[in-house]
Amino acid sequence: MDRLVNTVRPYAWGSVTALPELLGQEPTGEPQAELWMGAHPGAPSRADRGEGPRALDELIAADPERELGAAAVARFGPALPFLLKILAAGIPLSIQAHPTLDQARAGFAAENALGIPLDAPHRSYRDANHKPELICALGDFDGLCGFRRPAEAAALLSGLGVPALAPLIALLGVEDESEALRSTLVAVLTMDDATAEAAVRQTAEAVEKAAAEDPDGPYALYTRITREFPDDRGLIAGLLLNAVRLRAGEALYLGAGVPHAYLHGVCVELQANSDNVLRAGLTPKHIDVPELLKVVGFTPGAPDLLLPVPVDGTPGEELYPVPIDEFRLSRFTLDGHEREIDGRAPQILLCTAGTARLTAADGTVLELTRGESAFLPATGTATRLDGADATVFRATVTL
Repeated sequence: MDRLVNTVRPYAWGSVTALPELLGQEPTGEPQAELWMGAHPGAPSRADRGEGPRALDELIAADPERELGAAAVARFGPALPFLLKILAAGIPLSIQAHPTLDQARAGFAAENALGIPLDAPHRSYRDANHKPELICALGDFDGLCGFRRPAEAAALLSGLGVPALAPLIALLGVEDESEALRSTLVAVLTMDDATAEAAVRQTAEAVEKAAAEDPDGPYALYTRITREFPDDRGLIAGLLLNAVRLRAGEALYLGAGVPHAYLHGVCVELQANSDNVLRAGLTPKHIDVPELLKVVGFTPGAPDLLLPVPVDGTPGEELYPVPIDEFRLSRFTLDGHEREIDGRAPQILLCTAGTARLTAADGTVLELTRGESAFLPATGTATRLDGADATVFRATVTL
C-alpha cells in the first residue's frame, strides 16, 4: 500500500479555506478547489516505493496487472478507471453536463482531427472517456441538478415578475416537456447580448428582492449566483434546474447528460477517469452551444438522493449504490473495531475524520489522518482497517 501525495487544483471557484482546514495547512490566500487522488494524467497522485516519488499513472503503466489485478485490466483496461476528489466550492461552478462514452470518443476524435491542442481553451473533449460522477457531502452542500418540470420552472420564473422572462415562460408551456425545456434553454443561450444583459440584470434584482422577503423560499439559494455572476445568463438557465441541499453523508449520482452546478460546500467526488465538460453558463470559459445540446438530456424530474446502505459481509462498511461498475464508493465509520478490506481490486482509501490505521498482510502499518489517502494495489490479500472516531471513504471498482 502507498501513501499518496496529491495535487490541489487552484480553480477560481475554489474555497480559500476549506481544503487547507481539512488538510491541516495554512491557507495560501488563493482559491483551492479540488484535491485529486488517482492516476489521471492531468494531475496524477505520487507514491514513493523507496526510489523517490513516482506518478501513480506511471507505476500502473509499468505493470497494470500487478497494480490493478488481471480481472480489472480485463474489464476496464490497463489504467485506473476512476478518479477520487475532494471538491471545495467557495463560489458556484459552471452549469455543465458530461457526454456518454460514445459521444466522448467521437468528440475527442473530431477535435484531434481538427488539430485542436489538448490544452486549448476552446476544446470540449480532453479525453475519450465519459464522466459519470458521484458526490457525497461532508457538510451542507448546495447545488443544482437536473431539470425541473416545465410547469414548475414556469411558475418559478413567473413569480419574479420580470417582463423579459415572458417569452421563456411561454416556451415552457409547450406540451412536450422535453421539447419545452430544450427550446427554453436554447433561447436562453442564444438570445442576443443586449437582450440577455437586460433580462439577466432584471432577473438578478428580482431574485435578490424575493430572497430578502423570504430567506427560506425557493429563490434564496440562487443568491449565490446573483452575487458572483450578476451578468451571466447562466442565472436564468439555473432557474430551470432543481435546487438541492445535501446534508453530511447524503449523495447524488449524475449520469451522462444531466445538467448540474455545484454552488457551495465540500464533498467527496468519485468519477470516471475523465475531464470532459460541456458548459452552459456561470463561467468565463468556452461555451459550445451546439455540442452542449448534443450532450444534455432534457428529461425533467427531481434528483434522487442517495443514502448509504450496509454492505453484506463487511461490518461497518456502507455503500452508495450506482448503476455502473468502473467506480464504487463506500464509507467506513470506525469505532475501535478492526475491519477487513478485500484486496482483489485496486482501491484508494481517504480519511476525512479522525485517524485510521491500515495494516497489510505483511504487517506493514500506515496511518492516515484527515485529508490523507492511500492506494492499495490489487494484491489479492486483505488489508485490515481500524481506528476510533474515524471516517474513511473507499473508492474501488465492482468486478
